[in-house]
Amino acid sequence: MSLRSTAPLAGAALILPLVLAGCGTTDPSTAAPAAPTEAASGDCADVTTATGPVSLTDSFGRTVELDQPAERVAVLEWQQTEDLLSLCVNPVAVADVEGYTTWNNAEELPEGVTDVGTRGEPNLDALYATDPDLVIIEAYTPDDEIIAKLEAYDVPVLATKGGDAADPIENMFATFDLIAQATGRTERAESVTEEFEQHVADGAAQIAEADPEHTDFVYFDGSVDGGNVALRPFGQGSLIGELGEELGLTNAWTGEVDPAYGLGQSDIEGMTEVGSATLLRTGTKEGETDWATELTKNDVWAGLPAVAEDRSHAFPEHIWTFGGPRSAEKVIDAYVDVFAK
Repeated sequence: MSLRSTAPLAGAALILPLVLAGCGTTDPSTAAPAAPTEAASGDCADVTTATGPVSLTDSFGRTVELDQPAERVAVLEWQQTEDLLSLCVNPVAVADVEGYTTWNNAEELPEGVTDVGTRGEPNLDALYATDPDLVIIEAYTPDDEIIAKLEAYDVPVLATKGGDAADPIENMFATFDLIAQATGRTERAESVTEEFEQHVADGAAQIAEADPEHTDFVYFDGSVDGGNVALRPFGQGSLIGELGEELGLTNAWTGEVDPAYGLGQSDIEGMTEVGSATLLRTGTKEGETDWATELTKNDVWAGLPAVAEDRSHAFPEHIWTFGGPRSAEKVIDAYVDVFAK
């Protein structure tokens, strides 16, 4: 599976509209609604849920009205799935369960959640057979086709913004806070936010104390295309890049990036432009063409300062680089492991 196929469903420049199709055969009139399973997180026992009607404005200025905080939530993107679980709400339906469990272990998806197919083309019949009282999506424009298609089912739809390179951390929390409001879990959201902020402070302190010789970095993933290695640097405005800079590091990739996720494009030769920056990459997954192995066969790669000095590192697998606060904490831990050890 290529990393390029697992990024949020935007193009690189990564903004591609979601194309949805109700391609399944499940009959919503006869399928038994799935029941939410018990919360998987051990710290969810004493979470408080607000009561009463909910009225909020989503990422695209749409008013979402609920008679009470949503309990049976269907969700079609992985950050929002993670966010629900961080808020101690188990979704009744998720797009691409296998993909989520492969790429994101920040929050464990409990058993019993209905898989409604791919994120790009979910099975809408199967989704609505779970009897959701809210559907959470990721969109890119106010008139995104996904919004109109889902609204036709007369179930409230909360549209969240896929990414924003202007301030990716703020956008991450804007999405998280919207989901918290919709589910009545604002107290829980405040706790998670405070834990994240402390995680950043602790990580920055550890790196500052270690005083590493090199603090410039470039994080990238890649793929093999026609026998050639294509690299995707996470530049200015990427979530993982901004998290590094919050820790006192400097993102050395200054090339052109897309306006949503801060992602650039490069070949191996292009990495010579980052000088002596430490090189960080996504860990490859089982069954994926091992582009990282292909790098080691390239003389230009071998001559990069970070490679020659053994400062090229893979982050742990299963860190979703487009995730929520809990994924961001795993990113911080990975930086600390490289720069403070």
